[in-house]
Amino acid sequence: MSLRLLQFKSYFKILDILYFLENTNLPVMPDIIERVIKSTHIFNNIVLVSYHCVIKIFPKYDMVIVWVNIWDSQNDTNVKCLVNRCLNIEQYIVMIRGTNINSNVSQYKNY
Repeated sequence: MSLRLLQFKSYFKILDILYFLENTNLPVMPDIIERVIKSTHIFNNIVLVSYHCVIKIFPKYDMVIVWVNIWDSQNDTNVKCLVNRCLNIEQYIVMIRGTNINSNVSQYKNY
Protein backbone atom coordinates (compact mmCIF):
# COMPACT_ATOMS: atom_id res chain seq x y z
CA MET A 1 0.00 0.00 0.00
CA SER A 2 1.45 3.36 -0.98
CA LEU A 3 1.03 6.59 0.92
CA ARG A 4 -0.56 9.39 -1.07
CA LEU A 5 -0.09 13.00 -0.10
CA LEU A 6 -3.05 15.33 -0.16
CA GLN A 7 -3.17 17.55 -3.18
CA PHE A 8 -4.67 21.00 -3.41
CA LYS A 9 -5.42 23.30 -6.32
CA SER A 10 -3.20 26.30 -6.96
CA TYR A 11 -3.75 28.98 -9.53
CA PHE A 12 -1.59 31.24 -11.65
CA LYS A 13 -2.07 33.47 -14.64
CA ILE A 14 0.09 34.16 -17.66
CA LEU A 15 0.12 37.79 -18.77
CA ASP A 16 1.13 39.81 -21.83
CA ILE A 17 0.00 37.39 -24.53
CA LEU A 18 -1.16 38.90 -27.81
CA TYR A 19 -4.58 37.72 -28.94
CA PHE A 20 -3.50 37.13 -32.54
CA LEU A 21 -0.41 35.15 -33.44
CA GLU A 22 2.17 37.28 -35.17
CA ASN A 23 1.62 37.80 -38.91
CA THR A 24 -1.67 35.87 -38.84
CA ASN A 25 -5.33 36.38 -38.11
CA LEU A 26 -5.33 33.30 -35.89
CA PRO A 27 -6.17 33.84 -32.22
CA VAL A 28 -4.10 32.24 -29.47
CA MET A 29 -5.93 29.03 -28.68
CA PRO A 30 -5.73 26.95 -25.49
CA ASP A 31 -3.96 24.13 -27.35
CA ILE A 32 -1.05 26.47 -28.17
CA ILE A 33 -0.73 27.39 -24.50
CA GLU A 34 -0.92 23.74 -23.49
CA ARG A 35 1.83 22.83 -25.97
CA VAL A 36 4.07 25.53 -24.49
CA ILE A 37 3.36 24.36 -20.93
CA LYS A 38 4.13 20.73 -21.80
CA SER A 39 7.37 21.59 -23.59
CA THR A 40 8.84 24.11 -21.11
CA HIS A 41 11.21 22.75 -18.46
CA ILE A 42 9.80 24.87 -15.61
CA PHE A 43 6.56 22.87 -15.88
CA ASN A 44 8.21 19.42 -15.70
CA ASN A 45 6.56 18.32 -12.45
CA ILE A 46 3.35 20.31 -12.91
CA VAL A 47 0.01 18.56 -13.44
CA LEU A 48 -2.92 20.56 -14.78
CA VAL A 49 -6.20 20.21 -12.88
CA SER A 50 -8.38 21.21 -15.80
CA TYR A 51 -8.28 22.84 -19.18
CA HIS A 52 -6.90 26.37 -18.83
CA CYS A 53 -8.91 29.43 -19.69
CA VAL A 54 -7.81 32.00 -22.31
CA ILE A 55 -9.65 35.28 -21.78
CA LYS A 56 -9.46 38.49 -23.73
CA ILE A 57 -8.79 41.39 -21.34
CA PHE A 58 -11.22 43.78 -23.07
CA PRO A 59 -13.24 43.16 -26.24
CA LYS A 60 -11.29 45.74 -28.28
CA TYR A 61 -7.91 45.05 -26.66
CA ASP A 62 -5.49 42.68 -28.36
CA MET A 63 -4.17 41.00 -25.19
CA VAL A 64 -5.29 37.90 -23.30
CA ILE A 65 -4.75 36.41 -19.86
CA VAL A 66 -4.42 32.66 -19.42
CA TRP A 67 -5.76 31.27 -16.12
CA VAL A 68 -4.24 27.92 -15.12
CA ASN A 69 -5.17 25.51 -12.30
CA ILE A 70 -2.57 22.99 -11.14
CA TRP A 71 -2.29 20.30 -8.48
CA ASP A 72 -0.09 21.46 -5.65
CA SER A 73 0.77 20.92 -2.00
CA GLN A 74 -0.94 22.73 0.86
CA ASN A 75 2.04 25.13 0.95
CA ASP A 76 1.68 26.00 -2.77
CA THR A 77 5.19 24.70 -3.43
CA ASN A 78 4.72 24.22 -7.20
CA VAL A 79 3.08 27.55 -7.89
CA LYS A 80 5.70 29.41 -5.84
CA CYS A 81 8.38 28.01 -8.15
CA LEU A 82 6.52 29.37 -11.20
CA VAL A 83 5.46 32.85 -10.06
CA ASN A 84 7.50 35.71 -11.52
CA ARG A 85 9.14 33.42 -14.06
CA CYS A 86 9.17 34.22 -17.76
CA LEU A 87 8.57 31.92 -20.69
CA ASN A 88 8.32 32.16 -24.45
CA ILE A 89 5.00 31.84 -26.23
CA GLU A 90 5.59 32.03 -29.94
CA GLN A 91 7.98 35.00 -30.31
CA TYR A 92 7.02 36.76 -27.10
CA ILE A 93 8.33 36.63 -23.56
CA VAL A 94 5.44 36.48 -21.09
CA MET A 95 5.24 36.62 -17.29
CA ILE A 96 3.67 34.15 -14.85
CA ARG A 97 1.88 35.76 -11.90
CA GLY A 98 0.24 34.24 -8.86
CA THR A 99 -3.47 34.66 -8.27
CA ASN A 100 -6.25 33.47 -6.04
CA ILE A 101 -9.13 31.54 -7.49
CA ASN A 102 -11.09 33.95 -9.64
CA SER A 103 -14.81 33.26 -9.65
CA ASN A 104 -15.26 35.86 -12.40
CA VAL A 105 -13.34 33.72 -14.89
CA SER A 106 -16.37 31.52 -15.53
CA GLN A 107 -18.43 34.47 -16.78
CA TYR A 108 -16.00 35.21 -19.64
CA LYS A 109 -15.98 33.46 -22.94
CA ASN A 110 -12.99 31.24 -23.70
CA TYR A 111 -11.23 32.14 -26.93
